[in-house]
Amino acid sequence: MMTNLFSSFDPSTILSIPFNWLSTFLGILIIPSMYWLIPSRFNILWTKVLIILHKEFLTLLSNKMIKGNTLILVSLFSIILFNNFLGLFPYIFTSTSHLILTLTLALPLWLSFMLYGWINHTIHLLAHLVPQGTPPILMPFMVCIETISNIIRPGTLAVRLAANMIAGHLLMTLLGNTGPSMSLMMLNILIIVQILLLLLESAVAIIQSYVFAVLSTLYSSEVNLN
Repeated sequence: MMTNLFSSFDPSTILSIPFNWLSTFLGILIIPSMYWLIPSRFNILWTKVLIILHKEFLTLLSNKMIKGNTLILVSLFSIILFNNFLGLFPYIFTSTSHLILTLTLALPLWLSFMLYGWINHTIHLLAHLVPQGTPPILMPFMVCIETISNIIRPGTLAVRLAANMIAGHLLMTLLGNTGPSMSLMMLNILIIVQILLLLLESAVAIIQSYVFAVLSTLYSSEVNLN
């Protein structure tokens, strides 16, 4: 029972520390950090990377008048890059090496592009099945080939990303497991090779996330989505 009307305003203490006074700084958590923190070098670099990606995706899209049409593609690049780099650290699960994640990213994007295109631009997509200048006798075959290549697109996107992540990590694991049975000279060579492989995998992590985002952009521009 409250003994004093104003006791609810007394700061409570945990381990003799008045944590209630921390509520003064809760406003800082609501205000975006760009307004109250000096950007670090990494922050400036990442912002420049995102601006470059935004401009490049904008050139690949057909209609540049819709604002924010590159947001989902830049976000897609960021999340794949983040997960690819996380997998390079020891004892961290590489989620992008599993088809359940890569298909989860590729299939809904491709399906939404196809549904929107076939519902709103049916003639455009039907014409896209037969390349310009195809002889009439080859048209049925070209329709079958284009249809199959269109259907397997989400699979190729998912398998490309997962296979590249598996291959490099598997090679590094196999080489690392041979370390205890090697001599000191061979162990030094193995460490150098592992460092070079780590640099290669870092490049692969960037390239594969970029390829995934660029191909998704090209698929969206083909259905005249933007």
